[in-house]
Amino acid sequence: MIIRGMRHLARAWRGGELGLLGFSLALAVAIVSGIAGFSDRLSRTMEQQSHHFLAADRVLKTARTVPDEWIAEAQSRGLRTATVASFRSMIYVGDAMQLASIRAVSNDYPLLGELGVSEQLFGAPIMRVAGPKPGELWMDSRLFALLDLNVGDAAGIGDAEFTASQALISEPDQGNMNEMLAPRGLINYADLAATDVVQPGSLVRYRYLFAGTEQALQGFAQWLSPQLDEGQSWQDVRDGQPAMAATLQRAEGYLLLAASLGVALAGAAISLAARRYGERNTDNVAIMKALGASRRQVLSHYMTQLTLLCLAAVIVGGIGGHGLQWALFTSLKELIAVDISPASWRPLMVGAVTAFACTAVFAMPPVFALSKVSPLRVLRRGNDETGTGLLLSALTGIFGIGLLMYWYSGDVLLSTAVLGAALVTALLASVLVLFLISFARRVFLGRAGGALRIALAAIYRRRIGNAFQVASFALSLMVLTCLGVLRTSLIEDWQMQMPVDAPNHFLINIQTSEIAALDTFFKQHDLKDAGLYPMIRGRLTHIDQQKVGEIREIDANSGSIDRELNLSWASDLPDDNRLLSGNWWPDLAAESANMIPVSVESELANKLNLTIGSALSFNIGGQLLNAQVSSIRSLDWASMRPNFYFIFPPQSLENYASSYITSFYLPPEQKALLGDLLRQFPTVSLIEIDTVIKQMKIVVSQVSTAIGLVLMLVVVCALLVGVANVLASLDSRLHENAILRTLGASKKLIVSGLLMEFAAVGLLSGLLAALGSNIALFGLQYWVLEMDVAIHGGVFIVAPLIGVLTMCTLAWLSCRKLITQPPLVVLRQTL
Repeated sequence: MIIRGMRHLARAWRGGELGLLGFSLALAVAIVSGIAGFSDRLSRTMEQQSHHFLAADRVLKTARTVPDEWIAEAQSRGLRTATVASFRSMIYVGDAMQLASIRAVSNDYPLLGELGVSEQLFGAPIMRVAGPKPGELWMDSRLFALLDLNVGDAAGIGDAEFTASQALISEPDQGNMNEMLAPRGLINYADLAATDVVQPGSLVRYRYLFAGTEQALQGFAQWLSPQLDEGQSWQDVRDGQPAMAATLQRAEGYLLLAASLGVALAGAAISLAARRYGERNTDNVAIMKALGASRRQVLSHYMTQLTLLCLAAVIVGGIGGHGLQWALFTSLKELIAVDISPASWRPLMVGAVTAFACTAVFAMPPVFALSKVSPLRVLRRGNDETGTGLLLSALTGIFGIGLLMYWYSGDVLLSTAVLGAALVTALLASVLVLFLISFARRVFLGRAGGALRIALAAIYRRRIGNAFQVASFALSLMVLTCLGVLRTSLIEDWQMQMPVDAPNHFLINIQTSEIAALDTFFKQHDLKDAGLYPMIRGRLTHIDQQKVGEIREIDANSGSIDRELNLSWASDLPDDNRLLSGNWWPDLAAESANMIPVSVESELANKLNLTIGSALSFNIGGQLLNAQVSSIRSLDWASMRPNFYFIFPPQSLENYASSYITSFYLPPEQKALLGDLLRQFPTVSLIEIDTVIKQMKIVVSQVSTAIGLVLMLVVVCALLVGVANVLASLDSRLHENAILRTLGASKKLIVSGLLMEFAAVGLLSGLLAALGSNIALFGLQYWVLEMDVAIHGGVFIVAPLIGVLTMCTLAWLSCRKLITQPPLVVLRQTL
């Protein structure tokens, strides 16, 4: 059976009937397996790398030392161990002192990952696999600057003196943002006792690190778990990096949803190719049945061919998917600077399921209809397929793609939304194209002559297929155009709309006593700041006497609500703020003595359902503050100036401990001033925004390149629809052109008409893509980047040009048989 099926498949392949169907299947497998493999390998790589973020496989966190027996038990099980003690202490050099976050690490630290050090301040890191030796102190560059030290100088911690031998650039388990902002130092654990800074009652955090085989780790965890007290926690990668796994899982779902558009287009090509395959085999089936073949034998014959073709497509597509993985990782090599995990079989399984699903929902309906052909079909010509059969095939295909989307993403709402949006867009585009085709026929057909008349007639005659072809190609070209504009100009447009001297550095934790000196520093070095703003930390607890966590309409877990917020006060409305409703302080009526007016940012006000007069309660350092919403204002978050959700009147918060915040612009050539600034203001924390913007541009460029590779394959799938559409009409085109040539039409006239027909399809596709991309970019500029909207007129030239050239090339490659086939041969075949 299989050998006979392979012979029949080879014969059908030589006949050219299964080439497009097989290629479409292989391309669908390549897209899905490539993206699934990329996501799978990246996820496993990041999970392995996240162990380095812990500097171990497992971590035991505790506020006190653990019994020596615990460490001995771990080592007896073959586990490697290390110890880290973290505390705050003063580092002193002569009379100069600086509070720093100190970590004492044992000789084996880090168990996984590397430390980055340098012999120059703020220098390029040299990676080390072990920490400082006894008597050495590694400090970050800021500490060297704050203490006015050079590498190799002496510094003291408690009763011990150290040699500041290295500038500490990076640590694998560096910690959260608060720990990163604090100046850091690293010493050997053997020197901890000599410092005499850790006494009973001292605030010290211990981290015991463990690394080894998974079996040994699990066995030790089972032994240790009953002995852990409250406050002691055993953590693995998921506990240490909980957001990373969820982010990667969502990213894989979104990428596969993008790939599902390609699968849907490939499926449409498969359906058209299978329909033509069925039509060309109708007479064969009729003869088979006339010679005594049953319907079951016919189904078995063609299902064997499709199954073998599907298996071949899985193999070829799997190889192509592996190539796509390589291309994606190559395009992101600057962002993924780690060794990538080896490929697994899972992506190929995903591709195989996709291939068999596409075969079942797109290719099987025409074959199933083929098995019902009557033997009388040999004598009677006609189209046996009804409109109901076509509608059922279309609904089956849509349902199958919907199931694949849900399987890819695991989110029924997201899958439904993406599928619905694609169907609505394709439907609207098809209706628009049908209207334009009918309009062009009414306006131009009577006036046109020669090749243009032939082209217009051909476009109108096949208007349903052309409308679908234009919609699919325009949709994929629109997405690719959006990505190209985003990568090449949108970020630059956003930056150009920012002032040249927009702040690129933030200073926080400025004390009141430092304001005058900081202002003098800015004036001495001719630096422009955005003004000093007071800031205190407070948590919103009640709205209209209701606890925020108990209000059903509010998501208390939102990042802007369930946390301490930055509160400020000001006499005048900030320059980049705009009052939307309510009044500023001078225009307010007298308020009750226990209610302080407050101005709220508009987006947060909408999220919390706040209106003018809403009563708010804040917890500030254990003290309760009652306020009433007096105004709602909008902010320019892209201004790089300090902005606040809540602003109070002057002197209203003077009883609470506060600090100040500002931002300023520092030209790149004056970066050396940062060292002087930190030495003069050692308690101030510095945040560099210019490096964030630079990294953002790199990420946008690299990621858009990777996504562009996927979208290029989606465009190829859209072109497959065009090829399938051409091949589906190839027999009728051959007959029409044979009659035209018999009546005296030249080859040049037929070629001109054919190129005009496909150029019109490409032109419509490009114009629709340009219009759709500008609409999408408008939304991105207006709602996401909040920048002045710019029309990208160049897209209206580039997209139609790409469309015309692509479709004309497709026409020439697909329809050469129309010109080379002698008219007499064609007419004899149709008699």
